[in-house]
Amino acid sequence: MRLGTVGPTLCTAGPLNSFPGFAFHSVHDSAVQHNCGLFGVWGDEDAVYLTHLALFALQHRGQESAGIVSTNGERLLRHTGLGLVNQVFDESSLEKIRGRIAIGHTRYSTTGSCTEGNVQPLLFSFAGGQVAIAHNGTLANAALLRRKYEEVGHIFQTTTDSEVIIHLLAKPSHQAKPEPLNHVLNHLQGAYSLLLLFPDRMVAVRDPLGFRPLCLGKAKGGAWVVASETRAFDLIEATYERDVEPGEIVTITEEGIASRRFGGDQDGRGAACIFEQVYFADPSSLVFGENVHLARAAMGRSLAREAPVEADIVVPIPTCAQCAATGYARESGIPYARAFTTSHYTGRSFIMPTQSGRDMAVKFKLNVIKEAVKGKRLIVVEDSVVRATTTRGKIGALRAAGAKEIHLRVASPPIRHPCYFGIDFPSQEELIAHTHTVDGIRDHLRVDSLHYLSLEGMLSCVKMPQNKYCTACFSGDYPVNVDEPVEKYAMERGQLRMFT
Repeated sequence: MRLGTVGPTLCTAGPLNSFPGFAFHSVHDSAVQHNCGLFGVWGDEDAVYLTHLALFALQHRGQESAGIVSTNGERLLRHTGLGLVNQVFDESSLEKIRGRIAIGHTRYSTTGSCTEGNVQPLLFSFAGGQVAIAHNGTLANAALLRRKYEEVGHIFQTTTDSEVIIHLLAKPSHQAKPEPLNHVLNHLQGAYSLLLLFPDRMVAVRDPLGFRPLCLGKAKGGAWVVASETRAFDLIEATYERDVEPGEIVTITEEGIASRRFGGDQDGRGAACIFEQVYFADPSSLVFGENVHLARAAMGRSLAREAPVEADIVVPIPTCAQCAATGYARESGIPYARAFTTSHYTGRSFIMPTQSGRDMAVKFKLNVIKEAVKGKRLIVVEDSVVRATTTRGKIGALRAAGAKEIHLRVASPPIRHPCYFGIDFPSQEELIAHTHTVDGIRDHLRVDSLHYLSLEGMLSCVKMPQNKYCTACFSGDYPVNVDEPVEKYAMERGQLRMFT
């Protein structure tokens, strides 16, 4: 196989940079982060430009790199780069890959470092022709599959779990199957929403448990579009048609759209990531069939019923907790107020490489409105608490501004367990709810009271049955058996061992 690459390696120092040939980006190394955003267009002369616009709408799902692969039905063209969407593309680069069909990707690396070679969509050539792949999620058995293929001579070009799928697809015995892709997908364990682009077809896939969102829509001119979130449809004025169902393969060709199923019976269980509703997805999006803002507002209302307290105002930690705070305020009857100003010219604080850097980023991004909080009893609503370091800084700023009382209300349960399905949480030992009781966290944060939304209360706020969601980071109930812990840099370390 041949991997198509574009552009120089731009990554800065990382955990294994001492070994020649490895250059890793350490920006996210020790922080909670998400995974990726996918978008695809079939059948529009401006497909590349529509994809470019849609990637802006999905930038919140990954800020390390971006890429687009396109075709006019003959060969695939690729442009990718490290950085934000507006740093990767310009008019010239978009024109060079102009085509009627395109897939795009914004990446945060949950498996494999941020290197130029790992930027997606990945583009390969094998006996079956060209194929590009864009992946959202994490394969729990990728390291095991990779070792098996390396033992029989396969050479991997990247250190992502996504490349494993292509090696499976290229295997001659798999290509000989009546439905090669179905056969390949049944080898995979874990979370994967996929877009695959061949010169003559685009394929959208969602794993049988439906961990990550993926939806279908129609653009104004009738082109089919696929996206991780409906926010991308809104920007290009496309209409939402439906979700790609768990365990479904949707194939789009010149003949139209076709659907088929793969995977065995899941005993009625699903694994839609509840953290999409709690934190990651944009409030304007429909995710898993419901609006994110309304789900978060419902969580705020549930939190107000579970943990009422006398106070003067309800204030959110910007910006993700705003939806939950509005729900809390409406249910409690306590006025909603603004306590922070937010700078739109700084990135998310958890992408900084050191804790001191993250603390400074918070100070730049959030500034307390002193006159709004001085002498008042505050209910501070947060969407989730991971390490608690940045939350503690925000609470300290409110204290310094003269808040009389601070009652922290968290619109999700305590995060006590690692995620192996596409969220890059810190190690379990760094999760404050793993090492502290709720009372201990209250004392650490120096708040007057602390309450987390119960698991039952959270699940009562979303539409699907409870057994359709993955709550593993809260409950420890993993919907897929993980034979060995999924470690972000395992594949780099595997290559390192091969050369030393």
